Amino acid sequence: MVSNGGRYSLPRWRVMRWLTDVGPDVPADIRAALIAQLFGAIPIFAGGAINSVAIAAIIAYRQQTGLLVAWFVIELAICLARLAVLVAAHRAIRLHRPTPTDLHLLLSLAWSLSLGLGAVASIGSGDWLVGMLASMSTAAMIGGICFRNFGAPRFAGLMILICLGPIVVYIAFLGEPMLYIMIYQVPMYLGAMAGAAFRLNRILITTMRAERENSHRAHHDALTGLLNRAGFLHALESKLAESGREDRPMALFFSDLDEFKPINDTFGHAAGDQVLQGVAERLRGAVPEGAAIARMGGDEFVALVDGLTAEQALALGQRIVGEIAAPYQVDGETRVSIGASVGIALSPDHGSRVDDLLAVADAALYEAKSGGKSRCCLASVEVGLTALRRLQPSGRRAMTGASAAA
Repeated sequence: MVSNGGRYSLPRWRVMRWLTDVGPDVPADIRAALIAQLFGAIPIFAGGAINSVAIAAIIAYRQQTGLLVAWFVIELAICLARLAVLVAAHRAIRLHRPTPTDLHLLLSLAWSLSLGLGAVASIGSGDWLVGMLASMSTAAMIGGICFRNFGAPRFAGLMILICLGPIVVYIAFLGEPMLYIMIYQVPMYLGAMAGAAFRLNRILITTMRAERENSHRAHHDALTGLLNRAGFLHALESKLAESGREDRPMALFFSDLDEFKPINDTFGHAAGDQVLQGVAERLRGAVPEGAAIARMGGDEFVALVDGLTAEQALALGQRIVGEIAAPYQVDGETRVSIGASVGIALSPDHGSRVDDLLAVADAALYEAKSGGKSRCCLASVEVGLTALRRLQPSGRRAMTGASAAA
């Protein structure tokens, strides 16, 4: 699976998918965030890599045997390869391209195995100082492996296993009874660290779920599921920034329902809520996929659509009016009808600021309602200028303050 919208790619190799799997009920965005944690930041990686390479270099310099020099060369090559892959992944994210996730994971496993084999070679050298230095370095890396990779606890457990496993096997055949205690200690240590990784993973997923649910509630309308005012203003700011960089036109549709109040007065607010939910559903079907749609409050709705010309925007606005005007069924059998007036503002023609664009669209909506309601009106130059004149510094500050309060 490739990265989507700047996300790290999920693994493609079957074994890597299994090692990083965190359960069937975890949403895709949380899976992507957990994969991102496996990459981490370059400075954090550099700290661990410099330490492991430095230890290997010191040991190779002290002993200068072919085996330990070879370990240093392998350790250096693996760390340089991991750095190159990590830099390539960060660059791919910026360019919205697939990341080399499988290769990154494979090199991480190779690094863990190199640590374990290097510790075995150091212990086997007969130099107690070299053996102690390599063993302490390897043990120190286990903590980093666990807490950096607990987003994928199976993967973290395998890294720890192939890091400590060679030491346990070597001790079993060393013939030194006093060291046999490590055959018991190392598996216990492995189980404890792997268990910690699984527990931290569950805590992390629970926290991420809660954060996403809170963010969703803060930025979405509870009745319709659309964005609310705060969520839409945030989306509008982001979209305007992107369109400015990419020189891409955008259309803002500001709609207000006609003859909606009599439905509430006649049939009750429950019927009115059903109509609002129906309007939201029809808006989702009317605008292109990927458009930002919001209920701004009451019976006001907005939609932001990329890449429309003035003619296309006007045609879409008329379609929205027609879709909303079709009858609604409330209380299971009663059919009611409403209308919709739509005002349209274009960016950058009518402005490239949030408050400017909203003001022009609102002015175009007022013109549509003044002309007989259930109409669509594209802001003219005069309408745009009139709306922008109202946004004097005091007015702009007031709107900004109201947006912040929302």
